[in-house]
Amino acid sequence: MAQAHRIVVKVGSSSLTTASGGLDADRVDALVDVLAKVRSGGEREIVLVSSGAIAAGLAPLGLRRRPRDLARQQAAASVGQGLLMARYTASFARYGVRAGQVLLTSDDMARRAHHRNASRTLDQLLTMGALPIVNENDTIATDEIRFGDNDRLAALVAHLVRADLLVLLSDVDGLYDGDPSKPGTARVEEVRGPEDIAHVQIGSTGKAGVGTGGMVTKVEAARIAAAAGIPVVLTSAVHAADALAGRDTGTLFHRTGRRSADRLLWLQHASTPQGSLILDDGAVRAVTERRTSLLPAGIKDVEGEFSAGDPVELKDTEGRAVARGLVNFDAKEIPQLLGRSTRELAKELGPAYEREVVHRDDLVLLHS
Repeated sequence: MAQAHRIVVKVGSSSLTTASGGLDADRVDALVDVLAKVRSGGEREIVLVSSGAIAAGLAPLGLRRRPRDLARQQAAASVGQGLLMARYTASFARYGVRAGQVLLTSDDMARRAHHRNASRTLDQLLTMGALPIVNENDTIATDEIRFGDNDRLAALVAHLVRADLLVLLSDVDGLYDGDPSKPGTARVEEVRGPEDIAHVQIGSTGKAGVGTGGMVTKVEAARIAAAAGIPVVLTSAVHAADALAGRDTGTLFHRTGRRSADRLLWLQHASTPQGSLILDDGAVRAVTERRTSLLPAGIKDVEGEFSAGDPVELKDTEGRAVARGLVNFDAKEIPQLLGRSTRELAKELGPAYEREVVHRDDLVLLHS
């Protein structure tokens, strides 16, 4: 971890603001002090994924707590995002570091073209020596405004920028095997796989009450990143320096997989399925066990409206999603393909129909 070159650091609202709303300048400066020191030698790059826009806008708008309705959340984000970036800009300026704002929605991560554009922008900022600060664009987000307190976004950004390490900073100094406020609980120091935390009761809310995430979203983000070959440290913001120096702190999630193609991680964790294909039992086994492409002969039904190239879910006859893939046909074309061989279809409809409905290279399995 101490040798990681490109690092994504995610910090939550509760680590930057007060419970009543408004930025805590001392907390922001303390975090910036750590990050600026880490990158001062020029050998390490930092991408900061920062929550806090909505929380920062509460006090200026006279709101005592985070509103539940979307319109006031977006109003708070509109005011708070400017305050958040102004504070970061001023704080990093003490070290001669330029901060660049990158606002994303889950739709940006779900749309392939937007996904590529975000990747290019982040790479260019790092190449030019700037420190990207990423946040969800809460001001224009709709039902995606609760993105898991940016935890899942941070995991996707870590893969997007090919990070060597993801550090998730919270108001708790790691994952515990019970309520950390109660005696007798212990910190889980390392997680090498799901079996290591199968016994852990994971809470869902933070202590400060200004964020949307909790330990559930952090563990899920760690799982996504670890499966993509990126180790993760989960600790508190006050221990950020220890985490970035590779010292023993928080909970370390070891890699559980290898770095996959961008499109596959996007497909599994950021895409929004536009419809479903219902598979017979044989096709389910072929896709999940033999990892083959999906052929029209194994499809029983089609649901939804989608176009060729859209993500769709592959479901068994009980309606359980077993995989997700990029479909090669429009929804309106598929009914005439159901249950038929590609050879038969090519003979009747032409050579364009002698192909897979979903190719195995554009397919990911879903583990529920």
